[in-house]
Amino acid sequence: MIKKYEYQTKSIDAKSWNGGKVDVEELDKVLNEMGSQGWRLVEKTATNMGDGSTYYLYCTFEREMG
Repeated sequence: MIKKYEYQTKSIDAKSWNGGKVDVEELDKVLNEMGSQGWRLVEKTATNMGDGSTYYLYCTFEREMG
């Protein structure tokens, strides 16, 4: 039987008008909420400025369908 998956991406905003640090408490909240619904984090990507400040952290989750 072939396994099938569905995916969902969430963005976490860095709390600053020009980028900054991701709020770890907010990130934990999103990760725990998604995990409790059966989602598994498979990828994270930060969008950065040239100086390294983070605007958003994109988290992609997957879970098996069926």
